[in-house]
Amino acid sequence: MRITILGTGTSTGVPMIGCSCKVCTSSDPRDKRQRVSALIELGDTTILIDTSADFRAQMLAHHVRKLDAVLYTHGHYDHIAGFDDLRAFQFLKLPVPMCYANKETHEIIRSTFSYAFDAKPNRPGGGVPNIPFTIIDAASFMIGDIRIAPIVLDHGIMDIFGYRIGNFAYLTDCKRIPVASKEKLMNLEVLVLDGLRYTEHPTHLAISESVALAKELSPKMTYLTHMNHDVLHAEAEEKLTKNVRLAYDGMKIDVE
Repeated sequence: MRITILGTGTSTGVPMIGCSCKVCTSSDPRDKRQRVSALIELGDTTILIDTSADFRAQMLAHHVRKLDAVLYTHGHYDHIAGFDDLRAFQFLKLPVPMCYANKETHEIIRSTFSYAFDAKPNRPGGGVPNIPFTIIDAASFMIGDIRIAPIVLDHGIMDIFGYRIGNFAYLTDCKRIPVASKEKLMNLEVLVLDGLRYTEHPTHLAISESVALAKELSPKMTYLTHMNHDVLHAEAEEKLTKNVRLAYDGMKIDVE
């Protein structure tokens, strides 16, 4: 299984508009962070986690011409904003991906992109996304022969989903991991985990909290994502343990 980390930035992206801090003006490409998303390729199956606000640019940069499924973590705009660009598969008469989301996230997407769901069949102009959805709960489900395990996370103000696929788990946008979810995260090879900044935040893990969770869950490797412009990549990695690193846009991870 190959995971491509498409974006590692917080909702504003890095650099942030109008900012001249040392991270936003850094020449290190690892400090250029699009909004968070990940691509999973296993055999002939390609799965995307979240259509981020940078979805179109990410698909073009990584030459993605096929998506079998989209797994949504939650309905915050930076995670769903690229939904409309799924139309490209329709225009090219390619199979459109099945989208998987819990009921709350699906309702947010329906409300945000109401024109895609409320449009009359013969609406002039066309070009409206016609994307199928499957509503999921915390039960595992299959995409082809790949088992997907939703992981309930506490995002501070709402419960959202992370996902475990085989020995890999992707947990963005969380403040706490419930005990029952921790039990589903044992024996991981690779964990991608929220790590917003150094100081505490009400809805995201601070980096010190992420490191403590990584120690508790004990995957072979943990990569932090969803960083803001307080986190300079090279500087942060000097302080981290050898089995906790920062992810960066374009990183590729192979998992057994």
